Amino acid sequence: HVPGWREDNASLRAALNISDEEVWQAHQVAKTRAIAEVNRRTDADFDLGTFTIGFARRAATYKRADLLLTEPARMREMASRAGRIQIIYGGKAHPKDDEGKRVIQQIIQARDSLGPEVRLVYLENYDWELGCLLTAGVDVWLNTPLPPMEASGTSGMKAALNGVPNLSVLDGWWIEGCIENVTGWAIDGGAQSKGTNNRTSQDAQSLYQMLEQVVLPAFYQQRDDWLRVMRHAIALNASHFNTQRMVQQYVVKAYLG
Repeated sequence: HVPGWREDNASLRAALNISDEEVWQAHQVAKTRAIAEVNRRTDADFDLGTFTIGFARRAATYKRADLLLTEPARMREMASRAGRIQIIYGGKAHPKDDEGKRVIQQIIQARDSLGPEVRLVYLENYDWELGCLLTAGVDVWLNTPLPPMEASGTSGMKAALNGVPNLSVLDGWWIEGCIENVTGWAIDGGAQSKGTNNRTSQDAQSLYQMLEQVVLPAFYQQRDDWLRVMRHAIALNASHFNTQRMVQQYVVKAYLG
């Protein structure tokens, strides 16, 4: 805990001084709450020690919530080699967005194809309380929009505030917030990809590569490195990407300028 951070968000830069033990203990408390809520709502039997991915936001097609599930067989193999995976989805589609509803259905249907190595839940009735639990309690926050459609990405900022690293496409705030292997990791299939289908395929390959070769090994085998990224997510991202700093800039640059 950084005293006075609510009054001065920039003081979160002092998070670099928090000990590894304190960071990990605080995250375990938040993760325990999130896992308990998942198991209360479902029969998924999630556990505290398994690497947990969070993806929760409005179910719109451009957000590509199903990008992670492009190749279920590869996900199973990855989890067998690098470590088990739990995935928590949440979010509602607009009542008139039939395509968004179909994405939710496809994710739920994909659950059985992932096998015991990869557990997946899609939580109903997504609201602020559930969003709070997830942005604090997962191990990594995933965001996979089709560039340049992401307006901002505030859920990722909330995750960073809780020391949860982002694994996200370079769009919205993450273009500025991502310092590779310091505040999190980028999914970058190539900005020059031609066509939506080609871009999606390349982004999926980038996502799998990052998970298998960088993120999962760091979580399961390189705990010191993982905790370093958690601290930097707070100290560099949360200290800057916040409403306090935004309003101050509006006042100085727009209203007074």
